[in-house]
Amino acid sequence: MPNSSNHQIIFGTGPLGLAVMDLLVAQGKTVTLVNRSGAISKPVPSGVSVVRADATVPNEVTAVSRNAAVVYLCAMPPYTQWPTLFPPLVKGVLDGIAATDATLVYGDNLYMYGPNPNGGRISDDLPYAATGHKGRTRAAMAQTLLDAHAAGKLRVTIGRAPDFYGPRALNATFGERFWNALLANKAPDLIGDLDQPHTYTFIRDFARGLVTLGAHEAALGQAWHVPSAPTITTRQMLALMADELGTTIKPRVANKTMLTLLGWFNPLLREIKEMYPSFAKPYIVDHSRFAATFGGEPTSHQTAIHETLAWFRQQATAPHHVAVGH
Repeated sequence: MPNSSNHQIIFGTGPLGLAVMDLLVAQGKTVTLVNRSGAISKPVPSGVSVVRADATVPNEVTAVSRNAAVVYLCAMPPYTQWPTLFPPLVKGVLDGIAATDATLVYGDNLYMYGPNPNGGRISDDLPYAATGHKGRTRAAMAQTLLDAHAAGKLRVTIGRAPDFYGPRALNATFGERFWNALLANKAPDLIGDLDQPHTYTFIRDFARGLVTLGAHEAALGQAWHVPSAPTITTRQMLALMADELGTTIKPRVANKTMLTLLGWFNPLLREIKEMYPSFAKPYIVDHSRFAATFGGEPTSHQTAIHETLAWFRQQATAPHHVAVGH
């Protein structure tokens, strides 16, 4: 039976975890953030706790989650170390939550389908067909969670989004390097074909999707694509950003050959190469099943870009904060 507690746990204090926190606080929930240090560098809202736990250790996961109604798994190891570090993290959380009455909501991406499945139109009933090591890792972790739910070990639902952007999303395609370049009147770096349609998800819509899944019994035992604004091309996204900035944007665009060459010197770019086809061909994510089941309107790209730009501008002038936790 679901736990009726008002307490919610979030593993991970990156952009997705903190976006989930914002929504839960607005709903009047009691929230505990969990990471390895028990501290974060920015102040948290009143009533939010930050505690330390190792997500790979089930007993520690159980200890911090015992009284929670919903646990959100938003933690992620470094991009270059997924195959090594990600499965133990997911397994530790799975086994730890299995000893509680909490529902587990996992924030996932779409790598498990492969870089360009079904001609680029991606629904949440596609088979897992990834051949790259990051995609296979994501597929195996998702299947492990869904199998555990089917076996009655715990209650699980999965929310998936493609490339996200927004406040705090520093390492995204439209992240810190991108916006800092624009704000300095420099050319931002992108990859692929800017004229191909590509679904981008606002981070707050991703978080809203996860919170919705955590509140509905109908979500359990399944993976869902959370709502995103209508898919447009990357060049059209740039045009919306240019309108918001009141300027023109002329990016530097790396093709596959250039990405391969740069990857010899940059491990992150070497890992990004696996998903290059999703930026070189149509990549259109279908969230119709979520919409039909739970409703909800995604944020327009215009509004999302306005909020994102405002956040990155604020960071340029914000004072430094010491780490906090309790």
